[in-house]
Amino acid sequence: MSLRLTLAVLALLIAGGAVALRVGEGGGGGSHAAVPAAAPKPRPLPPPPYGAGAAPVRVSMRFKHPPRSGELFDLRTGRVLWSRLPTRGQPVASLAKMMTAIVVADRSRDSELVYVSRRARAEPGSAVGLLPPHRRVSLRLLLYGLLLPSGNDAAVALAEHVAGSVPRFVALMNAEGRRLGLRCSHFSSPDGYQDAGNRSCARDLAVLAREVLRRPRLARIVRTRYISFPSLLPHIAKVHGHKKTVWKPGRLYLASHNPLLLDRYPGATGIKTGFTDGAGRCLVGTARRGRLELGVVLLHSPDPGGQAVRILNRGFAALRRAGAAPAR
Repeated sequence: MSLRLTLAVLALLIAGGAVALRVGEGGGGGSHAAVPAAAPKPRPLPPPPYGAGAAPVRVSMRFKHPPRSGELFDLRTGRVLWSRLPTRGQPVASLAKMMTAIVVADRSRDSELVYVSRRARAEPGSAVGLLPPHRRVSLRLLLYGLLLPSGNDAAVALAEHVAGSVPRFVALMNAEGRRLGLRCSHFSSPDGYQDAGNRSCARDLAVLAREVLRRPRLARIVRTRYISFPSLLPHIAKVHGHKKTVWKPGRLYLASHNPLLLDRYPGATGIKTGFTDGAGRCLVGTARRGRLELGVVLLHSPDPGGQAVRILNRGFAALRRAGAAPAR
């Protein structure tokens, strides 16, 4: 009886081994043991929603000549430390280029070459300038030109490259705004040069600031003070006795307009300035101190650089006193 029991147990073990062997073989490579399927890699968590939860501290600010609106916020948590009319919609000038950069970065690679059309080269207002006609320029150069000297020519060239036309690109900008949950923003051009139709508010621009810094390509650009690229540059030469513009190899220098970077504010990391008569002087500024990262939006400010320094200093000091995130 015991012999029969032993044989039955052996039969069960052999059958189990055969099943394990077949499972292993199905996994590939002739393995003699079952190989469990690899667990999928966890996706990175999205940042906390902007404005979710109460900030550990609130900052009080008083100005003799205050900005028309503004907001101080924690870049990591999205919590607001100070605000003034943050949902007041108004023209924001070249701050619209933050959305342009986001749309371009999500749909392109730095290695791409961009044709600079006649329309792009003729775009009024601030410009990269010196872009050679009827040539292709690196997309990376144009992104720097968009965000450092705030080139309207770069904005139009990138829009035409990504979407085929400016109107189609503007549709992408507004679709991205809806996806991000922007409440008071509408874009009518990739450069923000015309006040009509280009509107946003401090709260929406704070959301865009976080989105810009989430993209490593853009984060590198907006913290750059100046950079140069090899490029064809115009020279006046005499050809058969007549003056003519010829294009020769040289270097194109691009510099940021951001006062936090230019004045070397400690820990400055970006992002963008803007100005038109309707928008006034505008700034989205960001900075890091140890593990603290703050951003400030100032719209129609009499002194955006000076006011940003005051607000950021007050915010960092308040958070350190509260022990919200001690510096390393």
